[in-house]
Amino acid sequence: MARKIRTYGGYFESFMATLKEKEQEKIQYGLLLLKTQERLPKKFVKLIRDGIYELRTEFAGKIFRVFFIFDDGQIVVLFNGFQKKTQKTPNNEIEKAIKIKEAYYADKQS
Repeated sequence: MARKIRTYGGYFESFMATLKEKEQEKIQYGLLLLKTQERLPKKFVKLIRDGIYELRTEFAGKIFRVFFIFDDGQIVVLFNGFQKKTQKTPNNEIEKAIKIKEAYYADKQS
């Protein structure tokens, strides 16, 4: 099983550019699991809402989240990412992911 992973809008790349090399490597490891494993435990992937999932990564006491969707079952499209600093996923980050998803599907239609 190998899913194709794509990004949309440059949000993921912008997020990754803010991270240290080891933090980036840890997130890349999570992406590798997402790409190659049929199912991942809730520790790594969680459905947030409206078809948006988060890839969950922890490194050196810091928690990182990257939002994504499944498209056509195999392609994973990465959206925005952020460093989580509170217990609950910030609503503004979820709303941002929903807006990006809507823009993605609008672009895909045209």
